[in-house]
Amino acid sequence: MNYWNQFLWVVFPYMMIAITLIGHIYRYSTDQLGWSSRSSEIFESKSLRWGSLLFHYGIIFVIFGHIVGLLIPEKFITDMGISDRVYHAGAIYFGGAAGVVTLAGVFILLFRRYGNKRVSKTSSFADKLIIVLLFLVIGIGIYNTLFYNLAIGGFNYRLSISPWFRSLFIFSPNPSLMARVPITFQIHVLLAFLIFGIWPFTRLVHVWSFPFAYMRRSHIVYRT
Repeated sequence: MNYWNQFLWVVFPYMMIAITLIGHIYRYSTDQLGWSSRSSEIFESKSLRWGSLLFHYGIIFVIFGHIVGLLIPEKFITDMGISDRVYHAGAIYFGGAAGVVTLAGVFILLFRRYGNKRVSKTSSFADKLIIVLLFLVIGIGIYNTLFYNLAIGGFNYRLSISPWFRSLFIFSPNPSLMARVPITFQIHVLLAFLIFGIWPFTRLVHVWSFPFAYMRRSHIVYRT
């Protein structure tokens, strides 16, 4: 195993995980007022509404699919009675549909961020960078899910990417599992870790700001 593979599949992932953990703690400690996402709805609302709706609903299913595919071992799925053919069909068609919806949403948001002058001028460098990275990682993910699996030939990531990903969390990384993974899958993984690394310095931190207190708050009663 050469040093380049060691860096890409051991050093880089751990470095991005460390940066996101420390970065989130630091930003929350020093910039709570800027923690939530700054709204630009006042400048333009129509495309924001559609882009945000498609992206947020689509990404929920995409994340769920990644959790199942990366964290749950193949044997566990098979023992549940789900065959490889059924699993891969679901991953391609349902995962592909969720990915297309998410990509459509992020494309609308990307076009809005760069195409609308008022939105563009009030956007920070981090705002513009993160939307480009999201577009790339989602676009490449759809390419892998649909085009690569259907046109080029199936690739069973559960035999390579999934066990490598799990090995990171038990502090026993096995970079050799990633050595022969197709290049587009490798790029998708690296871009995803890059997004994790810059996460705490972007508007993505608002993901952790779901107002759970509202779920148990008493109703407000209005009286004339």
